Amino acid sequence: MSHKVEAAFVPLNIAVLTVSDTRTLATDTSGQLLVERLSAAGHRLAARLLLKDDLYHIRAVVAAWIADKDVQVVLITGGTGFTGRDSTPEAVACLFDKQVDGFGELFRHISMAEIGTSTVQSRALAGLANGTLVCCLPGSTGACATAWDGILAEQLDARHRPCSFVPHLKPVPLCETRG
Repeated sequence: MSHKVEAAFVPLNIAVLTVSDTRTLATDTSGQLLVERLSAAGHRLAARLLLKDDLYHIRAVVAAWIADKDVQVVLITGGTGFTGRDSTPEAVACLFDKQVDGFGELFRHISMAEIGTSTVQSRALAGLANGTLVCCLPGSTGACATAWDGILAEQLDARHRPCSFVPHLKPVPLCETRG
C-alpha cells in the first residue's frame, strides 16, 4: 500500500497590473476581480498598478517585478487585443525565459464556450522569467474570471495534481528575526 503525502498550500506573492488608457483604480473591475480571487485563495497581493498602454512602461514595471525577490507571479490584464495601442504581449514576451504555450491555447479553448469564435482575437499568453510566472490576460472582467477559475486557481495551488507552477517559482526569502 502506498502512502502519498499531501502537499501543503503555499501562499504566493502575486502582483497585479492593469493596462488601460481609460480605467482608474476605482473603475478597474478586472484588476479588482483578480485581487479578490487571489486573496480568497490565500495568496498575498505583492503590488497593484494601473498603467496606460505603453510598451516601454509595461516592460519596465514587469521587468522590475521579475527581478524582485518577493514577487512570484505577475498577472496582467489588458492590452492583449488588436488595436493600435494594445502592446502587452510585445512588451513582456521578450522577457520570458520560457513561454508557456499551453496557457493561451487553454484560455482560448475555455473561452470558446463563453464567447464563441471571438476567442481567436485573444492574445492571452504566459511565460516564466527568473522564477516568476507572468500571465497576460484580456482586459474584460469576464476574461479574468475565466482565466482565474479555469486555469490559475489550480495552477497556482501546490496541492493540484499531477502538477502546478508552484515548484517552478522562485522561493520567497523568510523574514529574518532580530536577535
